[in-house]
Amino acid sequence: MAVPKKKKSRSRIGARRSHDHVSVPAIVSCPSCGEPKVAHQVCPNCGKYAGRMVIESEEEE
Repeated sequence: MAVPKKKKSRSRIGARRSHDHVSVPAIVSCPSCGEPKVAHQVCPNCGKYAGRMVIESEEEE
């Protein structure tokens, strides 16, 4: 089994981990109701996606 000869320095470990961060999701306003929502997801407020009804909301019933 391969074993490293030297300990990796903190700067090398940090350089490798520099791309492991979590990105912030893109928040956009819903074109039908105007509420903020995550991009490319169904609006939790009105239930529409790409101009069509996907989820029946309780407000309309």
